[in-house]
Amino acid sequence: MLGVQDETAVTQKARAAQSWTRDAALALYQLPFNDLLFRAQSVHRQQFDPNRVQLSKLLNIKTGGCPEDCGYCSQSSHHSTGLAASKLMDVEVIVAEARKAKDGGATRYCMGAAWRNPKPRDMDAIVEIVAGVKALGLETCMTLGMLDRDQAERLREAGLDYYNHNIDTSESYYPNVISTRTFADRLQTLDHVRQSGMKICCGGILGMGESEADRVDMLVTLANLPEPPESVPINMLIPIAGTPLAQSPRIDPLAFVRVVAMARIMMPTSFVRLSAGRSAMSDEMQALCFFAGANSIFVGDTLLTAGNPEAAADRSLFDRLGLQAL
Repeated sequence: MLGVQDETAVTQKARAAQSWTRDAALALYQLPFNDLLFRAQSVHRQQFDPNRVQLSKLLNIKTGGCPEDCGYCSQSSHHSTGLAASKLMDVEVIVAEARKAKDGGATRYCMGAAWRNPKPRDMDAIVEIVAGVKALGLETCMTLGMLDRDQAERLREAGLDYYNHNIDTSESYYPNVISTRTFADRLQTLDHVRQSGMKICCGGILGMGESEADRVDMLVTLANLPEPPESVPINMLIPIAGTPLAQSPRIDPLAFVRVVAMARIMMPTSFVRLSAGRSAMSDEMQALCFFAGANSIFVGDTLLTAGNPEAAADRSLFDRLGLQAL
C-alpha cells in the first residue's frame, strides 16, 4: 500500500501523462481507501457541484429477442429467461413516457432496443422518436447495438445527444462474457459515434467474475479513448435466472466504490452514473459512491427489464444526504 505522499505523486504523474498507463492506474486503485476517496472527491469538486446529481430515465423501447449472447442479459435469445420478445414501441407512446419522465424531474431520456444493430427498416421510426423526445427539451440518449457511420450520422442529424454503447469489461476478459461480437466491434461503434459529433455514454459492469486488474483495464481503455466518454455508467451485475452469469458472486461493495472513485479521477469531466444494481445497494453504499464522485442515476422503478429503487426511496436518500437534482 502507498502512503499519502506516494498517492499524491501517483496522481500527479498520471495527470501529467497524456494517457493512463496500466501501472499508474493500478497504483491508484491500490491506494488506502480514504486516500482514494479524498482524491476522488477533490477532483469531483473541481468540476461539479458535489451536492447535485443528474436524474436520467431509461425506457426499453424494444424488448427481447436479441441475437447477441451477452452472458448477463435477460434479453438474449440464447438464454431461457422467460422474457418474450416485442416489437418497437409506437412513437406516440414513447414520447408520452418521456413527457412523464420530464415532469418527474428527469433531464435526460435514454431509450434502449434489444438489437444487435438497427436494420434499415427501423431507422425512420428511430429518427422520429429522437425528434419527438428532443422537442420536449430533454437530452436524448439511445442504445441500439452496433452502428455504422451512416446510421450514426443520421441519429446525430435527428438530434440525438448521446449514444450508449458499453465496453462491459476489459478486453482480455471480454470473451468470457460475449462471443457474438468482439471488443473491437464495440470500439468501432464508439468511433462512428464520436466521428458523427454525438457524445458518448460508455462504461461497464462489475461483478461478472472479472479480476481487479480487469476492472482497472476497463477504466484505462475508457480514459484513453481519443476523447473520454462524457457519461460513464458503472453497473453492478444483476444476476438473472437463466443467464450464464446468474450464479456470479456479488462484488464487494467497497471494491465497487473504488471503481467509481477511479472513474472520477481518470475521467474528471465525465458524468459518472450509478446504473444497474442500485436496488441491491444499501443507502450507505450509495452515499459512498456519491462521495467518490458519482453524480448521475437512473430514476424509475425499472431499468430495461430489472428493478430499480422506487422514487420515494431516492427522495428519502437525497433528503438525508442533502443532495438535489441537477
